Amino acid sequence: MHQYLEHSDYIDWQHPAVVEKAAELAAGLTSDEDIAGKCFLFVRDEIKHSWDYRLNPVTCKASEVLLHHTGYCYAKSHLLAALLRANAIPAGLCYQRLTIETQGPPYCLHGLNAVYLAQHGWYRIDARGNKPGVSAAFCPPIERLAFAIIDAGERDLPEIWAEPLPEVIAALTRYDTVEQVYNNLPDIG
Repeated sequence: MHQYLEHSDYIDWQHPAVVEKAAELAAGLTSDEDIAGKCFLFVRDEIKHSWDYRLNPVTCKASEVLLHHTGYCYAKSHLLAALLRANAIPAGLCYQRLTIETQGPPYCLHGLNAVYLAQHGWYRIDARGNKPGVSAAFCPPIERLAFAIIDAGERDLPEIWAEPLPEVIAALTRYDTVEQVYNNLPDIG
């Protein structure tokens, strides 16, 4: 579990602003499930999805996402992992491979999280942000992700990573605008 509690360049949970926000969200709560739920709702509802709102700058580090209140799904998952880790709750990163349009290629990765809850074990959550046709929720042990796998080329990647995939970091650090990222979304074969 240690790797899912570590501080890193992109899940920089020891940044003062992240520590402060994590403590604020956990105030008065005692269970890991309640704290995780509050952190989830904050990231899902208060941090805007960069593409949905066409917001720059492109963020990657958890502290950047918190500062600018915007991020692609990947960056939002970095912030959620950081808030959970700052509250001593193990958290990792998960990915789905989804079609970008409605069916068929091209495909891209979608970033979400897994949190370890004492009562339930590993539980996947998706703080991407809701919109018409997308409704993710925190209701353990029932998984309510933003996207279902519907196309033959799509898939859930079963791993729980402690750190973001290199393809994700490259997309979020190589490009300057949300449009450039959208035109170069990360994928794995």
